[in-house]
Amino acid sequence: MAAAHRGRSAKEARPQGVRLYIVRHAIAAERGAAWPDDTKRPLTLKGIARMRKGARGLRALGVSVDLILTSPLVRARQTADVLLETLRPVPRLAVVDALAPDRSPRAVAEALARFDRVRRIAIVGHEPGLGEFAAWLIGASAPLVFRKGGVARIDVPAWPPSRHGRLVWIATPRMLRKLKT
Repeated sequence: MAAAHRGRSAKEARPQGVRLYIVRHAIAAERGAAWPDDTKRPLTLKGIARMRKGARGLRALGVSVDLILTSPLVRARQTADVLLETLRPVPRLAVVDALAPDRSPRAVAEALARFDRVRRIAIVGHEPGLGEFAAWLIGASAPLVFRKGGVARIDVPAWPPSRHGRLVWIATPRMLRKLKT
């Protein structure tokens, strides 16, 4: 049996199904003179507090991830940090430029392809890109709508992700905050 296992191809050793959690960043500072560079806009204190409660709601649902992939923008990275401090076991973190705003669903899928050995992944990003990517994954004709701090779980049968995902659930931030923790 050990010889048969060693004879498997690399593709066979990869996970076939992936749980993908799509997370929109939490409430951020308003655009304007205080933040002329949109990439540097941080979460507000209210946004951080609400995301912490929402992340505890995810934990109450039994959500656990192996890897969090985040947009390089400050507000997404701060949202990912809240997930890191809340989820158990503590996942790894990677910044993925394709999760920044204005990227196509195909570009996001191609960027995620390199994480082909991970079974539970959370991605943190922005609207409308996340909604477009989620719709692309499940073959929907209209984007899903993510409120700030909202999360969806999409199961993807094979990796890299393609248009054959299945929407398992989508939760508003309020729903997550109301879960008993």
